[in-house]
Order: sequence, then structure tokens, then C-alpha cells
Amino acid sequence: MGTAGFAYSERRELSDAARDTYLAFAIELAMGAGKAILPYFRPDALEVENKGSAAYDPVTQADRLAEQVMREMIGEHFPAHGVLGEEFDHTPGDGLTWVLDPIDGTRAFVMGLLHWGTLVALFDGQRPIIGVLHQPFTQETFAGDGTRAFRRQGMHEQILRTRSCDAVGKALGASTAPDMFVTDLERDGFGTIRGLVRDMRYGTDCYAYAMLAHGHIDLVLEAGLKPYDVQALIPIVEGAGGVLTDWRGENAAMGGAVLACGDPELHELVLQELQS
Repeated sequence: MGTAGFAYSERRELSDAARDTYLAFAIELAMGAGKAILPYFRPDALEVENKGSAAYDPVTQADRLAEQVMREMIGEHFPAHGVLGEEFDHTPGDGLTWVLDPIDGTRAFVMGLLHWGTLVALFDGQRPIIGVLHQPFTQETFAGDGTRAFRRQGMHEQILRTRSCDAVGKALGASTAPDMFVTDLERDGFGTIRGLVRDMRYGTDCYAYAMLAHGHIDLVLEAGLKPYDVQALIPIVEGAGGVLTDWRGENAAMGGAVLACGDPELHELVLQELQS
């Protein structure tokens, strides 16, 4: 659905205890959505609709059901909070907004591939302050609050840290698809960086950002994102030591063309290339 009415506003200050509470709840939201989604993954038959007018933009019953599950949980526990999701209309709130993408990577989902996940963020009016990416099939949860990030799988939990990379030519990059860059500026920027990096992988959707936070990928370059595509990923990347901004180096909370790098120095180098 559209993001009408969703915009920057006065920032809500939160205590550390409140952040911890909201992070734990965000994980519950994502896992609740995951339970609703899994019966629809790799079934004998899956009904897929195309909600796009020109381009292919698939949606399934799993997308809508998972967002409904999360909205109901939010309404029960934090009824004053706003909700922005991909599948249903924006609901304004008291200044804190839950930003939801029930299945980021629906194209991969309908093809039985693994590069998809449920995204949950809490937006304080200026920035997402917590973020969760849950992949229910692999039972992985990536979470962060901008100062720390971790990966949880079953009983195992590990701290996430990005890796260093001091040159664009050494970087391993990822992007969902080359055709997501639609303007001349976006195509030129992507072409420049693609020609400089050591390698660029595609079809990764949200999972590439998790692997960047995990220290396996050096940069992710994308365009045309909505707030629900990126907000959950910002606290995870930043909590692991990386940087995620728009192509001007500014706040990427509203989406658009974004750049994530595990190494802050690499981020500056890539920005210089994009801006030149």
C-alpha cells in the first residue's frame, strides 16, 4: 500500500529499558509472522497475485496474513503506536511507528528460494531505533538497535560484526537486481560501482544486509526502496559497525537509493564515486 501520511516528525526519546522491551517485542512480531508464513512456503500450489501496474510485483496470501498477525499483536500490546506496512494502509499513532514488511523478497518466496525474510522496525519519528530480520525457514533472526547486533538460531546467539575493507576494488557487493536502477543517475551510479568492485551478486533482497552485518559482504547498493524495505536493516547494519545511508550520505529511513557498507571508510569511498 502507499506511504501517504508517513513522514519525519518530532523524535520520541526512549530509555534503554524501553528499547530493550521493544526489541524483544519486535522479535516476537517477526516470529509470529514467520509461523503464519511457513505453511505457504514451497506448497504444491501457491496463489500469486500481481499488484503492480507496469512491473511484476507479486503478493500472496502469506504476505497479507503475516502483516495482519503483526498488526493484531501491536494493537493488543501497544495500541497507541502507529503502523506502516507494505500490504495495508498506514495507521498513524503517538509518534512511534512499527514499520513492517511481512515478506521482503516475495519474488524469491514464490520461487521457493531462500533470500526473503520478515522485516520489523520501530521508527521514533527520525530514525528506526530497532530492527529485526527473521528468516523462518532457516530459523535465523538478525536483530539490532544501532549500538549492537546479533544473530540468533535456536539456542545459539552470536554478536554480529562487519569486516574491514579499505578499497572499493577489494569489495564484494550485492544488489537485488540491476533493473531496480531506473533513472539515468541510478544506472550510472550502479554501473560505476559494479565496474569497480571485485564481485557483485544479485537476487539477495534483505538477506544481503544480514550477511553484510555478519561480515561476509562489504557493500549493498540498491534503489527504489520504500521505508518498509530498509528501516529494519538500518539498526542491524549500524549495530554491527557498518553504515547505511542514501546515496548522499544522509538518513535512509524513507528509502530511495541506498548504500550499505560494512566498513565506514569504504562507505566514504563509494559515496565519492557515486557523487562524482
